[in-house]
Amino acid sequence: MTCRFVTVDVFTDRAFGGNPLAVVLDAEGLADDTMQAVAREFNLSETTFVLPPADPANTARVRIFTPGRELPFAGHPNVGTAFVLAREGSLFGKPLGSALRFEETAGLVPVDILPGPNGPAGARLTAPQTFSQSGEFSPADFAPCVGLRPEDIDISAHPPLLGSAGMIFPLARLSGIDALGRARGNADAMARHPAMGGHVFVYTPDPAVPGAFRARMFAPGLGIAEDPATGGAAAALTGLLGTLAAGDGSHDYRIVQGVEMGRPSLIETAADVTGGTVTAIRVGGACAAVMRGEIEI
Repeated sequence: MTCRFVTVDVFTDRAFGGNPLAVVLDAEGLADDTMQAVAREFNLSETTFVLPPADPANTARVRIFTPGRELPFAGHPNVGTAFVLAREGSLFGKPLGSALRFEETAGLVPVDILPGPNGPAGARLTAPQTFSQSGEFSPADFAPCVGLRPEDIDISAHPPLLGSAGMIFPLARLSGIDALGRARGNADAMARHPAMGGHVFVYTPDPAVPGAFRARMFAPGLGIAEDPATGGAAAALTGLLGTLAAGDGSHDYRIVQGVEMGRPSLIETAADVTGGTVTAIRVGGACAAVMRGEIEI
C-alpha cells in the first residue's frame, strides 16, 4: 500500500521557516498504530492523516499525531492541511472551495483559505471551542518546568493557568525577553504536575512590536523538545487575552514563535468578545510547500 504525502512549513511565507508539517493523503484504511509509526518516522511536531468525513457535508476527517501520541486538536496541522488540500484542488472526488470543514476529536474545525497572487497563500481556522480555564499554578511550581526562577513569572495580568480552545495548554506570562530566552523545558519538573500534560507555553510582550507577543512552547511529554509554532496554544492564549481585553469587539494579536530555534513563525490571531465573553477564536498564517512523495506501508 502506498500513501501520498506533502510537507509544508506553516506560519511562514518561505520554505525552511515556521513549523514543518507532514500531511498524509489517501490515509483511509491505515490502523492507529500505523499512523503513530508514520508520525514517528517523520519525527515532526505533528503529522496529519486525511480521511473521509463521517458527514458528507464536511470536507474531511483529520487526525493529528505527534511522535508520541494523537492530539484532539492543534493549530498548525489544521492551517497546513487546509493549505495542502486547497493546492490539490479536490478531495474524495469533489472540488474544494475556499471554506473547508474538518472533523476532529475536539469538534468541527472550520478553515478558510487565504488567497495569494499565485494561488493559496495560507489558511485561517476557527477554534472548535471557545476559551476555558481549568486550573492554576503558583510561580514556584511553574518556574522549574521551564528552568526559570519564580520571579521570572509575571503574574500582573494572570497567574500561570491551564487554558484551552480545543486542547489544554499550561500558559504563563514571563517577565520579559531575557526570561523567554533563558527558558528550557524540564520534563522531570513537568512530570510532577500531571495536569500539564507534559507541555508548557510561555509568552511575553514583544518590546520591538507594540501589541505583539513573543512565545515558546516546550513539549517533552509529546515527544517534542521545543515547537517552532503552536497554533493550539496560540488559540488558548488568544482566548485568555480576549477575556482580559477592555471592551467588546474583535481583538487582533500577533504572536512570534520559533525565533530561538532559528525557525521564526508569525501566528496571526483574533478573539471576538461580546458582553465580556469570548465567542470565537481565529488562528491563521501563511504557508510554504516544501516536499511531496509516497510512503510505502
